[in-house]
Amino acid sequence: MKNLLENEFKQQITKGNLQIGLWLSSATSYMAEIAATSQYDWLLIDGEHAPNTVQTLLTQLQAIAPYKAHPVVRPLEGQQANIKQILDIGSQTLLIPMVETAKQAKEIVSATRYPPEGIRGVGASVARAARWGKIENYMQKVNDSLCLLVQVESKKALENLDEIVMTDGIDGVFIGPADLSASLGYPDNAGHEEVQKIIEKTIKRIRQLGKAAGFLAVDIEMAKKCISWGANFVAVGVDTMLYMQALDERLSHFKQLEKTNQSSNVSY
Repeated sequence: MKNLLENEFKQQITKGNLQIGLWLSSATSYMAEIAATSQYDWLLIDGEHAPNTVQTLLTQLQAIAPYKAHPVVRPLEGQQANIKQILDIGSQTLLIPMVETAKQAKEIVSATRYPPEGIRGVGASVARAARWGKIENYMQKVNDSLCLLVQVESKKALENLDEIVMTDGIDGVFIGPADLSASLGYPDNAGHEEVQKIIEKTIKRIRQLGKAAGFLAVDIEMAKKCISWGANFVAVGVDTMLYMQALDERLSHFKQLEKTNQSSNVSY
């Protein structure tokens, strides 16, 4: 059985090593397990923009558990109640969206820590995270195994970047390209030259400050570009998008045959 108080993903990104991930938006444990059989280092279970509940997040964590890929959970928002539930169902690594200030970052860190260091509700004896009390001294040991990632995805967040990055307890900062480009005045245009310059500058600054930098790029060349800039936990695709692409690509091989067949059957 895996060491439940060890987080290899955290260890790797802290060392600066590259971790390649995949976004899971399908909200199903079956698709999560299929993805887990591949060689991705991490899998992001999306609770912000995908139709997930605490129950579906749990079943996906369970589906991924036997495999090497590390699950990262993104809650709907960084509220204490959301964080408490997701930690209790066994997530070790969280990606919190829309973090704009150091104050907000500190509050999120506090929500992941038990008293006296923080305000996480005490329920280890009835939680999957502590295997219902079977992990001895879970509350005393768990902090080192938790990995907290926050998303910088607005103009305001960029203005407070250094303070957010340097907040104790923040292990990595993820750049949300879609929201960021909209906030900068370039909606639906994360590839705009000015946005690209800001993304490059932000990734490099995060790494200069000694923290891991993350990104989601569904375009292969963009992913490679971000890696060259220093991003070291990078999601390179979204399961639903890859599924749609595969469906359309397979059908395209036969649509022309269908048209040809219909033409040949036309009677005059």
